[in-house]
Amino acid sequence: MRVGILALQGAFREHAQTLGRLGVETRLVRRPAELEEIEALVIPGGESTTIGRLLFEFSLVDKLLAKAKEGLPVFGTCAGMVLMAREIEGIEQRTLGLMDITVRRNAFGRQVESFEADLQIPVLGDKPFRGVFIRAPFVTRVGAGVEVLAEFEGKPVLVRQGKLLACAFHPELTNDLRLHRYFLEEVAKA
Repeated sequence: MRVGILALQGAFREHAQTLGRLGVETRLVRRPAELEEIEALVIPGGESTTIGRLLFEFSLVDKLLAKAKEGLPVFGTCAGMVLMAREIEGIEQRTLGLMDITVRRNAFGRQVESFEADLQIPVLGDKPFRGVFIRAPFVTRVGAGVEVLAEFEGKPVLVRQGKLLACAFHPELTNDLRLHRYFLEEVAKA
């Protein structure tokens, strides 16, 4: 499987390294035509307003939405989760609106309030997954077709809707490959 990584801004290199450790072929995506060459897409963490603005400036939105409608699996992390959400609570910001969720940006606090925490994620097994939260969002509303896979302090931080997966934290900043593997082996092939 060839996985594209949206490479407009943010932690795309870290995702490429993580996927490389899984033996997956990756391609950095900056142009609409590059979306034709991939079988799944990762939208990394970074600045959601910047990534969102560049998505529109680089004319990627229409092609990305068309591919997602055709069934392209998409995995969004942190800012990627914000961009995949249908709505952002309290803020007028354009998103892709791929998932029927509402998110709150920077919901756990500012950069200096970043933290790590062990998360119980049953789909990954009994061993906790170390979540790295940096200016992280959380989900405040889930639609009927959205499954909550993990919570932190009662707030959804990992959600799935069919072939779409989104998390509030940064799995690419750990050595734990399980969440990327889950995306490739369970979400993308569903």
